[in-house]
Amino acid sequence: MAVALGAATAPAAAPTAPRGCGHGRRRVAARRVRAAPARRLFLRAGASPAVAGPDAPDEAAVEPLVEAAAPETSKLSKLACPICYYPLTSSGDQSGLECSTCKKVYPNKQDYWDLTVAVGSTEYSESMPAATELFRTPLVSFLYERGWRQNFIWGGFPGLEREFEMAKTYLNPTIGGTIVDASCGSGLFSRLFVKSGLYSLVVALDFSENMLKQCNEYVKQENISDERLALVRADISRLPFVSGSIDAVHAGAAIHCWPSPACAVAEISRVLRPGGVFVASTFVADVIPPAIPILGIGRPYISQVTGNNIFLSEVELEDLCKACGLVNFIFVRSGFYIMFSATKAS
Repeated sequence: MAVALGAATAPAAAPTAPRGCGHGRRRVAARRVRAAPARRLFLRAGASPAVAGPDAPDEAAVEPLVEAAAPETSKLSKLACPICYYPLTSSGDQSGLECSTCKKVYPNKQDYWDLTVAVGSTEYSESMPAATELFRTPLVSFLYERGWRQNFIWGGFPGLEREFEMAKTYLNPTIGGTIVDASCGSGLFSRLFVKSGLYSLVVALDFSENMLKQCNEYVKQENISDERLALVRADISRLPFVSGSIDAVHAGAAIHCWPSPACAVAEISRVLRPGGVFVASTFVADVIPPAIPILGIGRPYISQVTGNNIFLSEVELEDLCKACGLVNFIFVRSGFYIMFSATKAS
């Protein structure tokens, strides 16, 4: 499999343009620590068993860093019941995954695993904030990769390829492990992570059923193997993973759509192993200094009415990560755009 976007070379350095907000704080450069890839196991969204591979070859060789296959018993080792967080196993009839504690069965929807808390409910239904519901619609899911996401360039986003290279710089210490692409949408970055061959498992995770269906369609169109890819429907505030089992979490242009960024980042911290890395990009609200007091006063009222959080500031993002046990906050800025990284405390 060819390595996508020059994965065989050193990741591109983060841009050094000055920040628009004029804070006196100093940008910290991302460390380029190369961790030796360990022998990893992975799981798949399908029903066939996965296999453990040999130690990853040198990145300079244009080959996937991890090769296939692990026994069935370890395929599901990272997935957990979102209710009690105990590991999941294959159900008796092989049609889904079952929690050994609460006995709930989570179905395989063909396109993805549905690991939401309320899946299987016949009478109960739950609506999410407007931004979340918007991305669940077939129309927005269809348009997302057909112009919607590309338009973020107006806010300072550098474009897909450049953003991916920047993310790889921060994620370098976790190469060879398991990465969760949280709020993956139609799988723009999930597919790039798989093509790069940098990870033993890529979990494309989103709450939107239609986004995951779009992701699956693109995977088929691009003839991407699912050997190292799992599609999972889940709530960002109730992640279906065993605590401390994930090496990296990526969230591209997502935090501003999360109903509770605090609950989400706390969950991300829970599932990351010590030394694991959280990398995210989003819009920030502190570009125009005079607007900060207004945003600070009005934000609670806007959130109460709409159910959504407006964009956070750079300082708030750092404070949130710190409050959730994530340290070494580093970032790059360009206009309304920020990409940042934080590490799970050891």
